[in-house]
Amino acid sequence: MPRQASTAHRIHRIADQIQRDLSEMIGREIRDPSLGLVTLSEVRLSPDYAHAKVYFTVLGAEPEHAQALLNERAGYLHSLLFKRLRIHTVPTLHFVYDASTRDAGEMNELIRRAVADKARD
Repeated sequence: MPRQASTAHRIHRIADQIQRDLSEMIGREIRDPSLGLVTLSEVRLSPDYAHAKVYFTVLGAEPEHAQALLNERAGYLHSLLFKRLRIHTVPTLHFVYDASTRDAGEMNELIRRAVADKARD
């Protein structure tokens, strides 16, 4: 396997592991009812492993509130990841609300309305 493909595979593998670990840790370690139900949709690592953008969706809380709370606790989650992962550099975590699910729902609703309007005509 060429070196570039091998590096990309490793980044993807580590991002997947971080996503699994963080999903478990957020549910178990952050006991704040105002956070709602958080689901991690993707983790994107920088090529140097220094930073990770953690994309999430949330039910039962405002996305802005959940994002602020998660970013406030990012240092704590980083320290927990440091204990779990066997890699040289554990990335700094940056939580970002993933609006794609909400946007898809809105788009589906618009399509449904357009089809219903067309059927009435």
